[in-house]
Amino acid sequence: MKTHKHQIVIIGGGTGGIMVAAQLLKARKGLDIAMIEPSGTHVYQPAWTLVGAGLMKKSATLKNEKRFIPKKVSWIKEYVENIDPDSMEVTLRSGDKVAYEYLIVAPGIQINLDGIEGLKEAYGKNGVCSNYVDPDYTWEVIRNFKDGVALFTMPAGPIKCPGAPQKIMYLAADYFIRKGLDKAHVAFATPGTVIFGTEPFRSELKNYLHKYNVSRRYGYKLYKIDGEAKEAYYTRLPLPENKTDYVINDERNAAGCIAFVWEEGQKHVVEEENCHIDELQENTHFVIKYDMLHLAPPQSAPSWFQNTKLANQEGVNKGWMAVDENTLQSRLYKNVFGVGDVTDLPTARTGAAIRKQAPTIVDNLLKVMDGKDADYKGYDGYSSCPLVVAHNRMLLAEFKYEGVRSSDPLLSKFLDTGKASYAMWLMKRYGLPFLYWNVMLKGYKF
Repeated sequence: MKTHKHQIVIIGGGTGGIMVAAQLLKARKGLDIAMIEPSGTHVYQPAWTLVGAGLMKKSATLKNEKRFIPKKVSWIKEYVENIDPDSMEVTLRSGDKVAYEYLIVAPGIQINLDGIEGLKEAYGKNGVCSNYVDPDYTWEVIRNFKDGVALFTMPAGPIKCPGAPQKIMYLAADYFIRKGLDKAHVAFATPGTVIFGTEPFRSELKNYLHKYNVSRRYGYKLYKIDGEAKEAYYTRLPLPENKTDYVINDERNAAGCIAFVWEEGQKHVVEEENCHIDELQENTHFVIKYDMLHLAPPQSAPSWFQNTKLANQEGVNKGWMAVDENTLQSRLYKNVFGVGDVTDLPTARTGAAIRKQAPTIVDNLLKVMDGKDADYKGYDGYSSCPLVVAHNRMLLAEFKYEGVRSSDPLLSKFLDTGKASYAMWLMKRYGLPFLYWNVMLKGYKF
């Protein structure tokens, strides 16, 4: 067993870890930084939506990790087993320890295929797919789909890029129309109560829901999948007082999705257009039959991290890293900062959020290293979601804490980011990947 010692240790070589490392070295030369990252491949996952729709090759999203870890950073190609913030040590799976003076936590998020009953057994066959796991299989399912119900769904709880489950839905619906698949019925089931929380993006997305005749189910919590029978089981959650519509069917899909309904232990078939669905009890169980199912799996902070003293030990954010909303400093240890998906920040987990978090962490960490307080409240919850709604149309939803719109002032001078356009699509397909590989990961701010 060996003990490595470094001034700054960064856990995770994804977007957050590399951006912070690169910006630290630009801000102050001579820093002793080590990065713990087990993977030799860096993935640009935002493009997996396009891969799943056949609009991009997966190989274009994968590059050698070594190309992006700054040369002056020591790369420890290992898995982390534990963090002891009291002794300021990180334990590796090999048993070695890495001592630090300052720690940046950026291990990302964990996919839990066992978080829904039957998902692990069903995934990867019988039309059950996910861009979060294998976008190539998603494209295989979409291009082989002929007719029936194409169900798109998401779990309760936080996930990375929460817009992704509906992006692929729009792209699939667009593909079905272009291929003349008139018998395709598209449905979206979500535990949420709206398609999107911020205007004008919500209204623009509703236009595309109507265009594609998407049958929507709000307050639907997925808890079981029967892959052989091609059935998805849901319970219904309470809706807000001013909202009563659990199900919204557009014309072409009015009778497209048949649900089995459990009432008082009895199972019977109900055609949703005739069943007065909103008069049923909230705890009624629904089973939607599908021909293809795309879902975002349940997600969480990495299992090993949940057991550390840096994680919230109770409450709605249990398991996620406890950080200050504006400074990104750990709420429990002043020499520790968190970035990206592992944090408990009340905003969408996206790469765009990390782009704004990284400079705040760099500023505050250097202040702490100089014996000052981490008082730069530079992060306001900014995040963005490039919502692709067709094979050549996209809108860019930008927002900050409380769901307040927060558009880039320069971009807004040239484009209406709240309206889907071809120009925005070009930015998604070509502009954003270029900026990611050549600007963001190299520590440049924009």
